[in-house]
Amino acid sequence: MRIQDAASVAPQPVQEGVQIRWLLTEADGAPNFAMRLIEIQPDVVFEPHQHPYEHEIYVLEGAGVVTDQEGDVGPMVPGSSLLVNPDEVHGYRNPGDVTLKFICVIPLQN
Repeated sequence: MRIQDAASVAPQPVQEGVQIRWLLTEADGAPNFAMRLIEIQPDVVFEPHQHPYEHEIYVLEGAGVVTDQEGDVGPMVPGSSLLVNPDEVHGYRNPGDVTLKFICVIPLQN
């Protein structure tokens, strides 16, 4: 079993105003999934992109919008969960005045 404070995991910048904390990975003994904490600063857009694997998302703090290549898809508010299917175009926008924080779980790519 592993217990740690998310704040003790160093953030890695993804782009200006977006960072990721790799909370649990294969290096921590998780053989199948990685758990990440994504933090998006106010007025920042994480441009739409895609991956060949699914994402499961749970919103912790702040409020945002999930987007695709056409624009806004739906709200991201604390307590909401999202499934992004493999190869589905997705992005995130934080129009609020506080940091948007969400857990994102992805399968490990072996």
